[in-house]
Amino acid sequence: MSNEPITLAQALSSFDALWSPRIVTRVNDYDARVAKVKGEHVWHVHEDTDEFFLVLDGELHIALREDGGERTVTLPTGAVFTVPRGTEHKPSAPGGAAILLFEPTGTSSVGDRHDEVPAHVDATTGHALPEPA
Repeated sequence: MSNEPITLAQALSSFDALWSPRIVTRVNDYDARVAKVKGEHVWHVHEDTDEFFLVLDGELHIALREDGGERTVTLPTGAVFTVPRGTEHKPSAPGGAAILLFEPTGTSSVGDRHDEVPAHVDATTGHALPEPA
């Protein structure tokens, strides 16, 4: 991990893979991850941690299964939302989006419990950014 500044645009331009977060930096025991997303992720839950989303570009939808039933929150560019721990959720971005996530280091992108993971979704704890040239 670099100890030099990096812009989020630079980080996002360093890879093309969808639903495959890259670790931009670490803050204490948390990763700041960026990801490009398009289409649907998978229903999943993080039992022991909240999940923070910031939409950098595009629009993200997060379907939630809560006690009162299902609902979907829509996050335009610049919006933030935190999915509470233990809440089943499914992010999607029909038109594509770029997002920033804060999660404890080692947190799986498909949570602790999840539906079958389709081929277009990377089950990862985050990838390192490529080293600058």
